[in-house]
Amino acid sequence: MAEAILRSAAGDLMDVYSAGSNPKGEVHPLAIEAIEALGISAEGHRSEHLENYLNAGITTVITVCGNANQACPIFPGIVKRYHWGFDDPPDSIRSGETERDAFYRIRDSIKLVFEAYASGYKDAINQNSEYEK
Repeated sequence: MAEAILRSAAGDLMDVYSAGSNPKGEVHPLAIEAIEALGISAEGHRSEHLENYLNAGITTVITVCGNANQACPIFPGIVKRYHWGFDDPPDSIRSGETERDAFYRIRDSIKLVFEAYASGYKDAINQNSEYEK
């Protein structure tokens, strides 16, 4: 969900990839439903291992699940790291809530954070281009 939301919020300003230290091989159907309910396509999204990106020239790493920040290896080069520890929806169902409700609730939290991040990123780019004029 995080990849789709950030990709949508940032547009063409950054390349966004999603990977995990223990990928399940497929994206949870409720994650796909929750993303598509926002009008964001989940086509092509898959569960990948983060080792696929260790030598890809990544400059920013954002971890989003519980202990993902500690489990994430060191990427080569100068890398900015951010961590927002969102709950894993299947393991975070609250009393009176369905699994679907948990996915939508956590999706909404991710959306708030990543839209704010993308907005700040866009502002920084705009300020830098103003200085270059």
